[in-house]
Amino acid sequence: MLRLTLLATALTATLASPVAAAETTDWSKPGPHATAVETGPVNTLYYPKNIAQSTRRHPVIVWGNGTGAVPGVYRDLLAQWASHGFIVSAANTPMSNSGVEMRAGIDDLAKRDKDTSSKFHGRVDLEHIGASGHSQGGAAAIVVGADPRVDTILPVQPGPLADIDKVHGPAFLMAGQNDTTVRPAMVKAFYDDADHIPAIYGEVRDADHFTPVGDPGPFTGPTTAWFRFQLMNDPDARTEFYGPNCGICTDTKTWSETLRNPLVP
Repeated sequence: MLRLTLLATALTATLASPVAAAETTDWSKPGPHATAVETGPVNTLYYPKNIAQSTRRHPVIVWGNGTGAVPGVYRDLLAQWASHGFIVSAANTPMSNSGVEMRAGIDDLAKRDKDTSSKFHGRVDLEHIGASGHSQGGAAAIVVGADPRVDTILPVQPGPLADIDKVHGPAFLMAGQNDTTVRPAMVKAFYDDADHIPAIYGEVRDADHFTPVGDPGPFTGPTTAWFRFQLMNDPDARTEFYGPNCGICTDTKTWSETLRNPLVP
């Protein structure tokens, strides 16, 4: 809790735009969009800075924080996704387990998409929505995965109190090899229960529970690739997870263990 509080204090509310980069299959690098941030009463938005001038709709990712945390703690990861063309709606609550604020983020973006005075008018892809979060927020991502509007989930070191049996879309469940707060076995239990959907389990080598906080390091590339494939149908990102020689299947530097259930192609 102390570490999260200190990091949240150190991070400013103003988001520096990342350096634009060409499209690349090194998913740990920033994407081509400079990014902006908008803090509201319920959710904080990270999004492509030029979204009002965009010629397409942008998929949505809703995010839940870990216990006691705020979106700024995860700024680098959320801005990374925004730089790849996503609109990220992060719940401001430090107690995200219910998923209420994450669902409210979808509702808010749906209203903004219809509002002709909003910079998001006609720019929100409500047909492609993902849910993610860390720790308690990871459990919230599983809860929100039951919402028919949500297409895929990516829980990062998800805590308890979530029913993955109600999730209807593909799931990528991430654990940390050295996590003593949410032990890998706890995340693997969610994976084992997800036998009705395509599910992947990835255990990040040497990661502890706070590795995704601040600089998300090894969590950056895989999470970006997952959403690029699931929500943008990026064929290069697909090869990271699917197929006999998938990226996570062969990258023993990043992963201490990976599992894919029979529903994964």
